[in-house]
Amino acid sequence: MSKRAVLEVIALDAEDAVAAQAGGADRLELVTDMAADGLTPSARTVSAIRAAVDIDARVMLRLAGGFAAGDVERLVRVAGELREAGADQFVLGFLDPHGGVDLAAVERVAGVLEGCRWTFHRAIDRAADRDALRKHLADLPGLDTYLTAGAAGGVDEGLGVLRTEARRRGEPGYEQQLLVGGGLRLDHVPVLREAGIDAFHIGGAARPQGWAGPVSAEAVARWRAAIDG
Repeated sequence: MSKRAVLEVIALDAEDAVAAQAGGADRLELVTDMAADGLTPSARTVSAIRAAVDIDARVMLRLAGGFAAGDVERLVRVAGELREAGADQFVLGFLDPHGGVDLAAVERVAGVLEGCRWTFHRAIDRAADRDALRKHLADLPGLDTYLTAGAAGGVDEGLGVLRTEARRRGEPGYEQQLLVGGGLRLDHVPVLREAGIDAFHIGGAARPQGWAGPVSAEAVARWRAAIDG
């Protein structure tokens, strides 16, 4: 029996989490402050969400907008607080000023996660060399997913890259799952499924009222049906 494709939904609070699970989400990405494209939520929010739902949740480790690591020691402290609040999966990704992976920062933060599973987020879409980034990170413990649109401009621009990377699954640096998000639309889903992609990430698409409104279980269910269909 084949394993069903993953649907990950951004949740800002417990209400979002409950609606996402009701609509058929497999996993949540927990963030705050979408005006900054998603920052680290509070430990209190993480605890409330973990108490409200039983699906997987990956918590963003990002303290400011952009893709620089910033205060790495603070990130390490925050990661520890989040783990105490029940977080056991994470999202992170840091670039240096030249668009290369900030390997020292990624290794430092990933090291304190002690094997927790984590996603390298869309910083890969701003990287100067995607292939080099993947190979630098290939052996880091816990890294099992790349969240990517294939290009900084979104899925429309990145479809060719996504198809190519899907074909390379299993090669050194390409063992991780492709989680596609960033300008993702329902009409992209059949094309991506045909390419062998089996994980999808939505944020605003789950919110008919925009980011000021909650996740809609019905909107999530439409995505679930499209991905499964």
